[in-house]
Amino acid sequence: MARTHGFSLSRRRLMQVAGAGMAVGMIDGRFLPTTVGAQDVDLSGQELRTIGLSVTVQDRILEDFKAKSGVKGTTGTAAIYPDATPKVITGKGAEFDVYEIIGERVPQVVDAGVVKPIPADSIANWKFARDLFNTPDPERFGEGRTDISRQIYEDETRTNLLMVPTVFNFDSVGYLPEFVEDEAANTWVSIFDDKFKGKAALNVDPLISMPQIAMAMNTLGLSEVKNPGNLSDAEVDEAIKWVIEKKQGGQFRSLWGDFGELVNLMASKEVVVADAWQPAVMAVKAQGVECKYAVPVEGYRAWAIGICAIQESPNYDAAVAYANYWLSGPPAITVSEQGYYSPVTTIQEAMDADKYGFWYEGKPWVGAEDRGIKEGDLRDGGSLADRSAAIGVWHQWPDNYDYLIERWDEFLNA
Repeated sequence: MARTHGFSLSRRRLMQVAGAGMAVGMIDGRFLPTTVGAQDVDLSGQELRTIGLSVTVQDRILEDFKAKSGVKGTTGTAAIYPDATPKVITGKGAEFDVYEIIGERVPQVVDAGVVKPIPADSIANWKFARDLFNTPDPERFGEGRTDISRQIYEDETRTNLLMVPTVFNFDSVGYLPEFVEDEAANTWVSIFDDKFKGKAALNVDPLISMPQIAMAMNTLGLSEVKNPGNLSDAEVDEAIKWVIEKKQGGQFRSLWGDFGELVNLMASKEVVVADAWQPAVMAVKAQGVECKYAVPVEGYRAWAIGICAIQESPNYDAAVAYANYWLSGPPAITVSEQGYYSPVTTIQEAMDADKYGFWYEGKPWVGAEDRGIKEGDLRDGGSLADRSAAIGVWHQWPDNYDYLIERWDEFLNA
């Protein structure tokens, strides 16, 4: 039987979070921590204007933040990164207070001078961040900005955050088991397999697609790329040549960029295998079409989205409060129940125990069917611990971005 939490914070924890500037509010019959800033700041004269993917720019989250924080208004603009980034950079961010950006693109906006770092100690909830975001792992991922913990801070003192992570996940191959066997799907090679010619889809963003192209080529013995997230010019040339041949041979039904587009293609069975987001796979299942998420032998493609405060924003305090709020109960629950993860461990205290068990601990689903998830189902890939141990590459900003884009345009136009 599904359990409903009451007041899940211990008295000691309550005193700790209250001292960090947190309040306690009532949401859906449960007490949850709701944060509006590390200091007692009057936000009634400020507003919050944000831009980013529809994954995080959601009306219900913005409305809840407005109610909790007291800001006079919130507006959200949903846009894919190739469209959002120029909007932010061209106007020096004048139209926005926050860019909800993906980690690998942070250097792009930092170099453009539009980011105002946020002191880590001004984000009360950041003290509960997972080790993943604060412990570099050069043994697994090599030197440089190769994992998220080395992408989000201004410098090695780890004092100021360039981006406050709010959502993260590990992407893989989505497939329809009616047409694709598990063994065939559990590798990035499946997207490029001739068996699925004309029925495969590939993401249109090169920062997403190039790492998985490189991992597939490594598996096939066509390359020996050490860091799939940061290819050399020669490795880019090799990969583009191969993927152009695949495209011209009719491999791809679609080069997709929009969540809804991918869901429709797979639900209609026009696409049977694709690089996918796990929530997209679940959305396909919710339409009554059996869809699964692979565990690639090469490893997952890991990423994190977070909040950049805009340098010229007149609403900086609201931006900081918004980042802190994102690491509290309500928004973290919202995205967790869509198939993403929250960067803070305190999500366990905020969520219903059975739902937390399914989404984070690899436990069977308890209760009525929900969005295609039935009693006893397990989350594809297992627990957060299992999935985080199987990362193949973190999204990264490549050293040769301009060259990569030039060559990727050749692929798009081929």
